[in-house]
This record gives sequence, C-alpha cells and structure tokens, in this order.
Amino acid sequence: MAHRVGITETIFRDAHQSLWATRMTTEDMLKVAEQIDEIGYHSLEAWGGATFDSCLRFLKEDPWVRLRRLKAVIKKTPLQMLLRGQNILGYKHYPDDVVREFCLRAVDNGISIIRIFDALNDVRNMETAIRASKEAGAHVQGTISYTISPVHNIDSYIKLAKELKALGSDSICIKDMAGLLMPFVAEELVKKLKAEVGLPVQVHCHYTSGMASMTYLKAIEAGADVVDTALSALAMGTSQPPTESLVAALQGTPYDTGLDLAALEPINQHFKDISEKYKSLEGPRKVDTAVLSYQIPGGMISNLVNQLKAQNALDRYDEVLAEVPRTRAELGYPPLVTPTSQMVGTQAVLNVLTGKRYSVVPKEIREYVRGYYGRPPVPIDPEVKKLIIGDEEPITYRPADDLPPRLEEARKELFAKGYEYYEQEEDVLTYILFPEPALEFFKYRAGK
Repeated sequence: MAHRVGITETIFRDAHQSLWATRMTTEDMLKVAEQIDEIGYHSLEAWGGATFDSCLRFLKEDPWVRLRRLKAVIKKTPLQMLLRGQNILGYKHYPDDVVREFCLRAVDNGISIIRIFDALNDVRNMETAIRASKEAGAHVQGTISYTISPVHNIDSYIKLAKELKALGSDSICIKDMAGLLMPFVAEELVKKLKAEVGLPVQVHCHYTSGMASMTYLKAIEAGADVVDTALSALAMGTSQPPTESLVAALQGTPYDTGLDLAALEPINQHFKDISEKYKSLEGPRKVDTAVLSYQIPGGMISNLVNQLKAQNALDRYDEVLAEVPRTRAELGYPPLVTPTSQMVGTQAVLNVLTGKRYSVVPKEIREYVRGYYGRPPVPIDPEVKKLIIGDEEPITYRPADDLPPRLEEARKELFAKGYEYYEQEEDVLTYILFPEPALEFFKYRAGK
C-alpha cells in the first residue's frame, strides 16, 4: 500500500476557522499565496465553511472577490472548499435551484475540489450538491462526518461511502471534526474503504484529543491517499496536525510527500509574524481529552462556555458536559458538527438551566424532530419526541422537496431594495445565504 501521500493545506480555511474565529484577511493570505502555490500541495483549502459568513459579517470583504483574488495568483494548486450539502454555507436547507447555482458559481470563480458533507450523514441532503458540482466540472469529495455512538460503526460508514460513490463522488473524505478517530480504527476504516469502495480516501482530523498525528500515520499505512494539515503557526489545539511534522516524519519513506521543509519555513514565519493581530481571538491551544468522554468538538465547548457565561451559570459547566451525551442519545445520535452541534449544545444548556428537561425547546430542535433537517441516525426517543412535537409525525421525504425555487424571487427582492446593492450575479446568492449581513456589506461596499 506504500505510495506518495498528498497534503491538503488548511491554513487559509479550517486552521484559522478553528483558532482565529475565521478572521484571517485576504490581504494576509495574498502575501504568501504565490509561495504556497510553489510548494506542491495536493490542494489548498481556501473557501467554504464559515469563511463566507465571516468575510461579510466581520471583515467587510466579498467572499467571491476573495476567491477570485486567490485564484488569480494560485495557478498550480487546486483550490478546495467545504460545502454543507443542502445547507450550502448556512445553517438551514436552501432550495435546489440555489444549491445548483452556488456550485456552478463556486467552480466558475476558481474552486476545483468541493468537499460535500451533511451533519446527519443523510445522503438525500448531499445529492443535489454532488450532482451540481459534477456538472460544473469540480472534483467531488463525498464526506463521512465521523462520530462515535452505538449506531455508528465501520459497516455504517462503508455503506454511506458506497452511496456517495453511487451518486458520483470522485473521492471519499473521513471528516473527524472532534478528534475522535482513533489510530487503529482509522487503519481498519481506510483499509475497508479502499477495498470495498475503491475510491481515493482523504482523512481530515482535528488535534483536539491529541491523537490526530498518530491517526494520520496509521491511516497512511492503511492506504490513505491524502491528509489535511496546517502549517505549524496555526496547527494543533482544535486545528489540524502540523504540516512540517508530517512532512518530516514521512521523508525518506515510501510515503514521502515530496514537500520541501526549507520552502515551508518562510511561509510559516509569515503566519507567526501576523499572529499578534489575531491574538485576542485565539483560545488556548492545548489538548482537551474531555472530547473523548463527551464527544464534544472544541468549537462546541467554547459555545457552551459562552452560553453559560451569558446566564451567569458557569458553575454548572460540568452538569452541561454530562447532559450533552444524554440529549444527543435522545435525539437519535446526530454527529456533532455544524449545525447539529450548536443545536444539541443549546438544548443541553436549556435542559440544565431550566431544571425541567425539554420544557424550553428552540425552534431549530423542533424542526429537527419534525424531520426538516433530515433523517436522524436512529429514531428519536419517543417520549422526547412527544414532549417536543406532541402527536405530530415527522416527515419521511427529503426536506428540500418542500422548498420552492428562490433565485428569481431573491433577485427581485434585491433589486427592489436598490440597484446600487447589485454589482454581480453572485450578490443574489450572498443575499439568499445571509440576508442581513449581505445588505450591510452591500451598503458598506457602495459607500452608503
């Protein structure tokens, strides 16, 4: 199984999303973009995830312009993005016409590889994005949102990967958002994916639990084709393992990445140099083994802390940590990734603070129980379901089937608010995904 291993560099997306609240500016990226392009990475993850929202809301940047500016100087290395299936880059489902248009525009603006996942691993929520991305000419990476529960196992992940292949995926990604993938489990899962699914396999881990580098090594020995790393200035903690460490570990072996450590050093130094300006955003970069007990991703832990601080109830943190797995089990063991991690976490906080479980239920949880986010891995606890939606029965069809086309209506709405807000067709998509932040940004852009 020995072969040269590809590296996807996450410094322009997941690394700063994990450590700097997604606040790195395009200017700070462009200062080293040409140098990064010369390294020989398999791909550069540079878009998607929370970058779109953060560009508009906090940086007053156009995410589409960011993509075009990066593509103008990064000519050799494929640009990669993370797409939340039918959620696109938001927190709810969008109609099929919006998903199709978004995938087409993403490719037109410079994306070559689209990693597509769904928080529930519900393939119905990925199929439109997979087909649209293929039609647009992208490499489609069907994604397994990896988690641990009594119903998630190797066989369930192989079945999911086969379904993703049948839809047209070109490769499979194991997306370990919480750092839960153990080294020997990774070895078995990768071996079976390679043998039974027959597509290239990429592994994406976060360092939260401290296992990710070990997991990568076992996955590589088992045949993983590509792994995701971050330059050391933005590695570890809730980010990815360090690029340089893996490159060094594999040098002179049959898995040698072919990357030059000396060429990486000045690029990494740039990110060290700019880190001071982002220091106020960075949390502690340490291993948090609580994730192994509670299976809570690092970003979710910080959300829980902030919610408790806002209620002056930080002393109940341990109660909430214990409540999260219980709530998750009752809700059908959803993987804890955006948006289900935020939903389960908020419900757990409410269950603890109110003193009466499910006496207060957010709208998103009601919609989830009604089936409007997709199919839970196992049925929701009947008593909890009754508490939340009474005798109503959840839908069993694809949630997006209820959503009427939105593009034309949104275009008319945007024009009605003023032609000065419209500069490019992509603005309509921006407005659909994040209406209020989009309008604020359009006003700023127009000098209003």
